[in-house]
Amino acid sequence: MNISIVSGWVPVVGQLLAVAALALAVDWRHGGWRRQLARGVPVAAGTTLVVALVCTLASLVPDDFPRLAWVWGFGFVLAVWVAATGWSSAGWRRRVVMVAAAVLTLAASLGTVNARSGAFPTVDRLLSGNPEHVTVTAQLAQIRSEVARTGRLPAEGAVITETIPATVSHFETNPATVYLPPAWFAKVTPSLPTLVLLPGEPGTASDWVDEGDADTTADAFAAAHGGVAPIIVMPDPNGVKTDDTECVNSQFGNAETYLVDDVPAFARNRFNASTAPGSLAIGGLSAGGTCSTMLALRHPTVYPTFASFSGFASPQFENDTQAQTIDILFGGSEQAFADHDPAELLRNGAYDGLSGWFEVGDEDTEPLDAAHQLQPAAASAGISTCILVRSGGHDYDLWSQALIDAFPWLAWHLGLTGQPSTEPATCTGS
Repeated sequence: MNISIVSGWVPVVGQLLAVAALALAVDWRHGGWRRQLARGVPVAAGTTLVVALVCTLASLVPDDFPRLAWVWGFGFVLAVWVAATGWSSAGWRRRVVMVAAAVLTLAASLGTVNARSGAFPTVDRLLSGNPEHVTVTAQLAQIRSEVARTGRLPAEGAVITETIPATVSHFETNPATVYLPPAWFAKVTPSLPTLVLLPGEPGTASDWVDEGDADTTADAFAAAHGGVAPIIVMPDPNGVKTDDTECVNSQFGNAETYLVDDVPAFARNRFNASTAPGSLAIGGLSAGGTCSTMLALRHPTVYPTFASFSGFASPQFENDTQAQTIDILFGGSEQAFADHDPAELLRNGAYDGLSGWFEVGDEDTEPLDAAHQLQPAAASAGISTCILVRSGGHDYDLWSQALIDAFPWLAWHLGLTGQPSTEPATCTGS
């Protein structure tokens, strides 16, 4: 099962089979090929071009996205067209070939992307669902044994996936992604603080590693601090019933209870994370930034430190209006909405002892307005704040840099290091 799927014979054979299956799927004998290809080729080309333009303009794909993936994407759309237009006149054998052509061309497109990213280099990694940067849980003991034998910490931390027991919340959610710094593997496991990082909406638990380079940022910090960095827990706050809980208890489950009770308990019980006051911080991007601010304001003894990267001023369910958000997430209660609205909470509360970092791109209009609204309100409410507006938009280029910017400040507030001598942000009340 340790066969490469990014180089060698497997991708070559797969692509040849895709071409052969597509060719055999066409009805060459009865003239159907004219209808299938004369219309199918321009339809496939146009569809691929539109998708490529939308994805590129909306920054849904990275700058180095492989062009060959679009070529195979064209092949997939063409295979679907051939199947749709020739299905009724085809025998069962050619129908099987049609399905195979669609599957193989799609696999070739995804395989091209995978080859560029190197996420799943082998069959075993693909079938197990463990990307290359993710350590299989069973390997943790092996790493620790090697450290005990050599006396040397690993050069890098480990990223694993774990299911967080929803003991209190009973929230139905997907497995979390966890980063364990090199120091965690010491002969005697230290009680390290925990940073909880939330994705946006829609988003997955692995986004901060897959796109945001959280593990790379933490590894760089650890390399400069004797292997020490926070444990980073990246849970799925959206669960399995919706793409957007806004981290509140609602008809979609007890997301807030999960993040406030179950996630901290998991970090402490599973990884010996510190239980000291101030040893938990929470951060997030986009809707996750809104969540982080809201959860810290509502539960300051749990999360006295928070970071909002391109967060919004108030909870907003998907792209709905405030009235729809109140109806869907808060059962129609305006008071319940106000109790979870960072702007309202800051207006009416005092939060001495809290610390908040706000970072946003100058091209990101709504989050930019939110940061300029919430940061002064937070400072007025007694919160030590930092704000940084960088050139950029609502994307991972901004968010990965934001985590780099905030990481020393977060480590300081988590008690790992002293106060940074310089900050890229403008900070008050530190």
